[in-house]
Amino acid sequence: MRLLTADTVAQALDRLAALAVGALPGAVRCSVALIGEGGPVTVAAAGSAGEASDRLQYAQGAGPGLEAARTRTLVTVDDLRADERWPELTAAARADGIGAVAAVPMDVRRHAVGSLSVSLATVGGLRPDLLLTAMAIAGQAEVLLGEMHRREALTEGAAADRAVGVIIAQRGCGVQEAYRILQDSAQRLGLDRVTVAERLVAAAARDRENS
Repeated sequence: MRLLTADTVAQALDRLAALAVGALPGAVRCSVALIGEGGPVTVAAAGSAGEASDRLQYAQGAGPGLEAARTRTLVTVDDLRADERWPELTAAARADGIGAVAAVPMDVRRHAVGSLSVSLATVGGLRPDLLLTAMAIAGQAEVLLGEMHRREALTEGAAADRAVGVIIAQRGCGVQEAYRILQDSAQRLGLDRVTVAERLVAAAARDRENS
């Protein structure tokens, strides 16, 4: 699987969705959703149909993919156009040409829960072999996405440590105060901490070169 060659978790999710829609016979759309602690739902999708119903599900916070993620159980819908659990999705599913959906739960340990959703044009097309393949893909993805999260955490930690060193040298403060300054700067600028840390380190390097 090409997930580990991705530069970010978001890119890995895009690749996972594309891989799944190509590997599952009859699939017209595959989407991946991850829900981190206290964070928004991260969604990636690929396929030729189902965009409107997919978008509606995640905007309203209800549907097969989110149900599988929250309950950590396999959710199958043989006819999404007639399913009474999510009536808001029925009209969108009809317009999208989506007949059936299977959502496989994913548990990226210590980072997030989520699901891999497979949409089919054919009502009642959720064959056992398709479900087994989808579960195998989701199982592999759990491990590889966990590794991606671990790598990102290491990268973030290293960048923050370098920036804290710069702040301490510039301001003569302690380590805890330097971390607080870095975090406050990220919140004030509306940027993630890694971006702020990298910019701070780059600015300090330019100052040294010009001095």
